[in-house]
Amino acid sequence: MFHPWYYVLSFFIAFFLVYVTVPYIRKLAMRTGFVDRPNQRKIHTEPIPLLGGLSMYVSFVVTAGLMGHAGRTFDGIAIGGLVIFAVGIFDDFYKTRGKDFKAWPKFLMQIVAALVLIAFGTRIEGVNLPFHHGFFTFPVWLSVLGTVFWVVAITNMINFLDGVDGLASGLSAISAMTLFFIALLKGQAAMAVFAVVLMGSTLGFLRHNFYPARIFMGDAGATFLGYVLAAIAVDGAFKSATLVSLVVPVLALGVPIMDTIWVVIKRFKDNRPIYVADKGHTFHMLMKSGLSQIQTVAFLYLVGICFSLASIIVALAVH
Repeated sequence: MFHPWYYVLSFFIAFFLVYVTVPYIRKLAMRTGFVDRPNQRKIHTEPIPLLGGLSMYVSFVVTAGLMGHAGRTFDGIAIGGLVIFAVGIFDDFYKTRGKDFKAWPKFLMQIVAALVLIAFGTRIEGVNLPFHHGFFTFPVWLSVLGTVFWVVAITNMINFLDGVDGLASGLSAISAMTLFFIALLKGQAAMAVFAVVLMGSTLGFLRHNFYPARIFMGDAGATFLGYVLAAIAVDGAFKSATLVSLVVPVLALGVPIMDTIWVVIKRFKDNRPIYVADKGHTFHMLMKSGLSQIQTVAFLYLVGICFSLASIIVALAVH
């Protein structure tokens, strides 16, 4: 493991890179018209610059590459993350024109990005079962299928939360902090660096994204955050997991998982496609009940912290 100050330094490098570059990215987005235009399902009433995800992608890749003793896992995250980020930019470009990018190309490229991780050796390999001597290795097909499902699901879950100022970035920071502590507990230095770098990147962006937001991360940024969180969980929390500790990464990402389950059930009930955006998310319901944007975000932060504490407690109990 690294010295504690090494993690602190990694955090502040990532934080500084995003904090300093976002204003320039914002000016570029404004000058080129790369803005998110309001519509009937969105909360903001004025065009808001997109491209905030560019700062986070560059910050994470540069800092994790320098500080994380980059290996095959980093290569997979960087290359797969570029695929995720690129298709997200296409999606965001369509938003600047008041249009919607088709769901199936995004979904297909997310699967490709998940397969990139697997090609670089990052996958859910198996589980330590009680009353079973040794490690139970999943068949290759199950390992690949499970990893692709997890990565694509978390990638989209974080994106679903990016509907209120500061929500996706703040909850991603909370989840990254949780995965950081779990990586430390399991003695996984590289994953701890990746998690703390992601936390620095998201908090650096949050300074510009909290209500009233001056810039959005866009689909490119939100899906990239989800992708990295999923990858860190696969190579960290899922690595050599027992049957009980499989719940740890699920709890660490409890709020986006909870929100997605609610939305999917509601859309099935209303006989609507699950990929068509609406105002049925938990944050929409909280705001309809009378909470302000800041109160809604603060409440969901608190729920996220509770999930994270539960995740760490379970991790400590089974360690």
